[in-house]
Amino acid sequence: MAALQPFGYSGQGFSLRGEKGRFVLPPAFRKAVKESSEGRVLCLAKHERWNCLTGFGLSRRVELEAQIDREEERAIRLNLEFDRDLRAMQLYGFIEVPFDDSGRFIMPEHLAELGRLEQGVYFQGAGSFFTLWNPAELYRMGEGWEGAQAACRMLEADTLAKGKKA
Repeated sequence: MAALQPFGYSGQGFSLRGEKGRFVLPPAFRKAVKESSEGRVLCLAKHERWNCLTGFGLSRRVELEAQIDREEERAIRLNLEFDRDLRAMQLYGFIEVPFDDSGRFIMPEHLAELGRLEQGVYFQGAGSFFTLWNPAELYRMGEGWEGAQAACRMLEADTLAKGKKA
């Protein structure tokens, strides 16, 4: 098997919680995760600073050790504390979640709680990963988040409107 190449995630999406606590991975993210994981495996973890989750495919594993090295070198350069073991635990502590061809996946309850995810999830591309937000948490973010907040409002409204027509 060839080594998995890192993938980039861009764009936005929105999903309402369905029956059995399932959410739907938006098509653009679904395709990238599937190619990144050479199958239908979504990696999810709590974001270390924000009240949201991060998502990515399995190929990101190859980048994590280099990321830790860079962060440690920066901390040394700036004479800052750095706990390599804690950082490794944060980065490698992701959960592998299967999803079906339609992108449906069951959100592990402990992650839903950590990410404060309730009825709807907003997906935001962020390069080597994407974020999964409770809209209320995203709306609390300050300056610099206006684009994501506007996209979330629009996608949430569109999704709710479609749900009422069904």
